[in-house]
Amino acid sequence: MTQVSRRSVLLAGAVAGTGLAACGKSTESGDGGGPHGEPPGDARSIATDAYIFGYPLVLIDVTLQTNTAAVPANRIAALGPIDSTMNSVVMPNVDTLYASAWLDLRAEPVVLQVPEMDGDRYWLMQIMDAWTNTTHNPSSVAPQVKDGHTAPYTYVITGPDWSGPLPDNLTPLAMPTATAWLIGRVELRDQADLAAAEALQHQVYIAPLSAWQRGERPTPEIDPNMVAPISAPQQVARMDGHTFFTRLCDLMRTNPPAAADAPALRRFSTIGIRPGGALDGAPAADLDAAVAAGQLQIPDYANPEARRENGWDIATNLGTYGTDYALRASTAWTALGANLPKDVVYPEISANAGEQGTPHRYRLYFPAGQSPPVRAFWSLTAYTAQRFLVPNAAGIYSVGHQRPVVPLPDGALELAIQAEDPRGEVPYGNWLPIPESGTFRLALRLYVPEGGALDGSWTPPSLTRVG
Repeated sequence: MTQVSRRSVLLAGAVAGTGLAACGKSTESGDGGGPHGEPPGDARSIATDAYIFGYPLVLIDVTLQTNTAAVPANRIAALGPIDSTMNSVVMPNVDTLYASAWLDLRAEPVVLQVPEMDGDRYWLMQIMDAWTNTTHNPSSVAPQVKDGHTAPYTYVITGPDWSGPLPDNLTPLAMPTATAWLIGRVELRDQADLAAAEALQHQVYIAPLSAWQRGERPTPEIDPNMVAPISAPQQVARMDGHTFFTRLCDLMRTNPPAAADAPALRRFSTIGIRPGGALDGAPAADLDAAVAAGQLQIPDYANPEARRENGWDIATNLGTYGTDYALRASTAWTALGANLPKDVVYPEISANAGEQGTPHRYRLYFPAGQSPPVRAFWSLTAYTAQRFLVPNAAGIYSVGHQRPVVPLPDGALELAIQAEDPRGEVPYGNWLPIPESGTFRLALRLYVPEGGALDGSWTPPSLTRVG
């Protein structure tokens, strides 16, 4: 998860009747809204809100088309360990191996099987609908299977139109959309653990129900990078108004909006934006202007429930969005696939690594008893301004998990955040390299966070510059 800019409140405040956050007064139409706080009724304002509403659905579809060009739907794509040479995914974690699959549930359900894991190895199978809501999240902490079922855990994922019988030995997971995205994560403890983790990753099986019942267990396809010539966000950004909204209308036929979206859909339908719609109520110029406005407003959204503590941005309301369309869009923009807070919380902070020739040095000090409160594990990862892993000669991208940190004699913990090797100032395992200059970001991942990280009674310490 990545926090977005707080410099604007363009989308702050709920708009009655749509569930959208306010997009402000239209500077070109002159329509600032109705007399009783109703949202603006001009075509450009309606289309702008529809862009924010539909952005996650279109982005998911473009991402699907990009990924399934390499690995088809209803097959697992196994992603190897991530390093700084990979730039297809922003803010990746290096703590787990990914097992990703795009599910097409139109014809029949799809079976998912998770193998028995060794020891207390963490795993999570996040299943999102086409609107980016995390609908199911079976994990090592909560497998969410029928009573009496043991590992391997076997689930059957059904689409909204399925009404047939299902085998009793499978745990059903119903999805509200015919398109779904499985993002599986299997803990990677360190490089010595790679072979064992990959063996388990390759035993995460999915297959259409009929194929599963015939005994088919397709092995995952190895996808070393999932690189696309043009990333999905870039492809969406290049769409003009007619292209974007036509695609949105078509996608809503197979992935219908939720019942709670009905007020917003009634408003959008006045300009033809509806499932299977024909865009018969808005000029092309207004649709193009709406795309431009939406692309400005989405990254400027400020999550009203996010906290800033000691310089860290902390959000515990991601992963499922209801009718908070602005939050849903901004999360898709910056952190597509954000988890539910019960699974992972991601405090983040950014700072200046220094000027050319003058790198800055930082320390992160956790007092005794104040280490991140988790049931699984935690890690601290550094990223560039572009949100990719920081290239460095030591090949260190994260500390706290694969590189266990060493506490001080009193139990406190001090981490050196700097480009150069601290050479004994802290234990070697407590050094996290950052760039020599420019902006950098830190993400503190808390896997299965304890209550203090969720209710705000625990916060990360300040990042302190020491040179």
